[in-house]
Amino acid sequence: MARAGVVAKGSKISGGSAMKGKYVYFFGDGKADGKADMKNELGGKGANLAEMVNLGIPVPPGFTISTEMCTVYYENKGKFPESVREDVAKNLKKVEKIMGMGFGDANNPLLVSVRSGARSSMPGMMETVLNIGLTEKTIPGLIAKTGNPRFVWDAYRRLIQMYSDVVMEKAAGIEPKDGKGIRQRLDHLLEELKEKRGIHDDCDLSAEDLKDLTGRGYRIESIGMHDFFPQTGHLETHVRLRWD
Repeated sequence: MARAGVVAKGSKISGGSAMKGKYVYFFGDGKADGKADMKNELGGKGANLAEMVNLGIPVPPGFTISTEMCTVYYENKGKFPESVREDVAKNLKKVEKIMGMGFGDANNPLLVSVRSGARSSMPGMMETVLNIGLTEKTIPGLIAKTGNPRFVWDAYRRLIQMYSDVVMEKAAGIEPKDGKGIRQRLDHLLEELKEKRGIHDDCDLSAEDLKDLTGRGYRIESIGMHDFFPQTGHLETHVRLRWD
């Protein structure tokens, strides 16, 4: 399954207000707005992705939100400027056209990943959320397209787990007690289900098991922290976690 990418760079810029400029840089289909020497603007990951495209290496299309946008985001009280919203929407349309899929399309859904990055390497510090675009609306379409309901429900389970951990907990500033984090709680539900089924490996869970897990158990564990996993597919919800 091809997955497009959004690379959101989360390094703050020191020394005054950010100047108006270009904040969203596209890459893909043999063209890139950036290049290798733009790590200050794009972060290491974004600059290297752009350079790979420039070298002719096949890279799934996507776009990078610049490091400067982090400063603008904070100065704007945690909100994206309307111009950036428009640029993100415009670049997402480019990705859709190249991939031949639609973000939020019920029959032919495009899935994207949001990956954080920085100017300097920060092992273990950068978060990722995969499979964005999977919702209750798009799941049937992806099942029909892949013919593999178990794969789709497992991808959805992983998305909910990543989103709960990175956005609902970490980005919200919640500091749970040891062993009580949302990821640990969701893992516990998974282990309970496996024990109930008498199986050892995750891969032995059926599509119905995973559907039940995401539809009931995961909702219960998420109550009280934040609104449950969004079903609208809005990309901004996922991108903003890079700076929160």
